[in-house]
Amino acid sequence: MTPPLRLAEFIAAISLATDLGMGQPLEQGLRTCLVALELADSTGASPETHAEVYYTALLRFLGCTADAHESAELSGDDISLRAAIAPVLGASPVRLLRTVLPAVGAEFPAGRRAALRAGFLATGPSRMRAGVRAHCEAAEMLALRLEIAQGTRAALAAAFEQWDGRGFPDGLRSEAIPLPARMVAVARDVEVIARLGGRDAVADALRQRAGHAYDPRLAAAALAHLDGLLEAAQAEQPWDAVLAREPLPVAEIRADRLDTVLAVFADFADLKDPVRAGFSRDVALLAAGAHSDEGPLLARTGLAEDLGRVAVPSRFDGGRLGSPAHYERLRLHPYYSERILSRVRTTAPLAKLASLHHERLDGSGYYRGSAGPELPWEARVLAAADAFRELLLEVPGRPARTLAQAADALASVAPGRLDRDAVDAVLAAAGVRDRRTRPAWPAGLTEREVEVLRLICRGATKKDVAVALTISPSTADHHIRHIYAKIGVSSRAAATLFAVERDLL
Repeated sequence: MTPPLRLAEFIAAISLATDLGMGQPLEQGLRTCLVALELADSTGASPETHAEVYYTALLRFLGCTADAHESAELSGDDISLRAAIAPVLGASPVRLLRTVLPAVGAEFPAGRRAALRAGFLATGPSRMRAGVRAHCEAAEMLALRLEIAQGTRAALAAAFEQWDGRGFPDGLRSEAIPLPARMVAVARDVEVIARLGGRDAVADALRQRAGHAYDPRLAAAALAHLDGLLEAAQAEQPWDAVLAREPLPVAEIRADRLDTVLAVFADFADLKDPVRAGFSRDVALLAAGAHSDEGPLLARTGLAEDLGRVAVPSRFDGGRLGSPAHYERLRLHPYYSERILSRVRTTAPLAKLASLHHERLDGSGYYRGSAGPELPWEARVLAAADAFRELLLEVPGRPARTLAQAADALASVAPGRLDRDAVDAVLAAAGVRDRRTRPAWPAGLTEREVEVLRLICRGATKKDVAVALTISPSTADHHIRHIYAKIGVSSRAAATLFAVERDLL
């Protein structure tokens, strides 16, 4: 029986993704969690509050993709906007505006920049309130799917409220705001301000914001125990430290719920861009349907492959993507997906495959620029599934494609870039092409397997097969073993007799 999975690992992993979406360095959420726990210790909080603080700190920005598109409309770049807001979120309105306004439209030409700033001044507060409402609502819904306790979900719903009632989205005041939300607000600011400005800046913020953004008793406790909080904020191995501080009893996920958890990852990532809603779920279904032998592996990888996309700014400029720097961020998103997935024992086997979903046979893909022999069959299927789903996106300036049109477009891309058999398998899984339109080879052999069989019958080694078909030796070996199993032989000679008898050569 498969042992239960540790919930904290998955939540810690998604906190890494939210760091990227908020314009923060990786592990910022983990350090916030450690600071929040230190603050809870200093105030003598109950074990129940400790548990709620722990999960609230890690999940506070779980809804950060929900309003990314709207934030980009408002500012031109959601991630730059959020990075600018981070150190002044609890500051006075004047200071917040003075700090944030220069980030609005900063990378755009003067005319566009001026228009964005004028719009921000005119509608910013109301649109930010609406954005925070969407953020909190999405966080609460996703947390429910992770089976997070109600107390933590309530704290997530109030994560951006302020003690004086000037917070978002509902203007809750004082103790109407759940205690874990109040603690985590202080802890997050301690981590951000300490990293950017040092100890004195943190102390000044705690004094100035007490009774305004912060619960005054928590601000006083943070000042009194500031050295301990700053030590937690500078933890060298925050991943290990956070897992070691998980409240008991350790929360677990049943093995049969792994796909449900990964679907949360998928939906969280896809919320980043409205046109991509359901994208990762579709890729998972297509890839699994195209390769039944490794269906579960491909389905789970498809669900998680785009986690790193939250690091890519949601640029809004008349439907056009941004600068060369923006494209570089886009090209790095498989790297971030790999980094996040490799942290969790259960998803570590998916990490490398997820990192390959934009690679191409001719080496023109990203982020590695890997070429044919370096790409296993599973990666080729995933790349074809992802490329097909990408062709179905309804993007500005391009009419929506039908399935047949997308299939034709994918077929035109395939030569030299995508594996032909992988493309055929994906299109068959999508119901656009019938696998039987090609010859029905004996013993259930695929066309690629017939190609391999012809080569080995003529004396090719596994290495020769790999070179001839632009695949890796391990993939060639995989094909050969499948061929032998299907035709019921164990030697090249017997395979040759099988092929000759059936006129395959």
